[in-house]
Amino acid sequence: MSDSKPADGNKPLFYDPTERRIRSFVTRAGRLSDAQARAIATLGPRFCIPYKKEVLDVDAAFGRSAPVVFEIGFGMGETSAKISAGMPEKNFIGVEVHTPGVGSLLKLSDEMGLQNQRIIQHDAFEVLTNMIAPQSLHGVHVFFPDPWHKARHNKRRLIQGPLVALLASRLAPGGYLHCATDWEEYALQMLEVLSAEPALENTADGYAPRPDYRPVTKFENRGLRLGHGVWDLVFRKK
Repeated sequence: MSDSKPADGNKPLFYDPTERRIRSFVTRAGRLSDAQARAIATLGPRFCIPYKKEVLDVDAAFGRSAPVVFEIGFGMGETSAKISAGMPEKNFIGVEVHTPGVGSLLKLSDEMGLQNQRIIQHDAFEVLTNMIAPQSLHGVHVFFPDPWHKARHNKRRLIQGPLVALLASRLAPGGYLHCATDWEEYALQMLEVLSAEPALENTADGYAPRPDYRPVTKFENRGLRLGHGVWDLVFRKK
């Protein structure tokens, strides 16, 4: 069901996702610390963008015009905050469904004095579909999504053809999609799915070296010390 004319000549920008769509996340009630709750109460009105079924005026949301990087699932926000701090010339929209993570990133953003970070607490698929205009994103980050490692759960993985096609439609020509995982079997699937999207091209011969802007997390460092691998994939919109 559409309530808007097609924005890209193919699919309507707005539509109601079917109930059959398999979600890649499970909403869980994590403990919200006092500091996180305070950050949401005091900083949320300024830095959190409510989900709406209408195209977001990004320039108004940030108070300026700048390249926009969209992140899916920022967890507790440590990596997001470091990347935003290292790229003050870009605007960052982080999407996360879990409230403690939202509070954590708000708290970090305040402590680091970040002005270029905004948050939407909602399903990223619906945000991309209804709030992000086609060909408007400079980049997309998807770092360490849930691998859903049991075979019967693989269908819940985030990086699947329909989402990748949607992401490609939202990227501007020359924009990039950067995924990272520490689960080798998922890395193989990511490479296959991303390579199959005709609007994207690989920037490397297979997996890419970790770009300098993506910091190594404590969890990642621990895994590397134990001999675990990490795979980065960076594709570009043609």
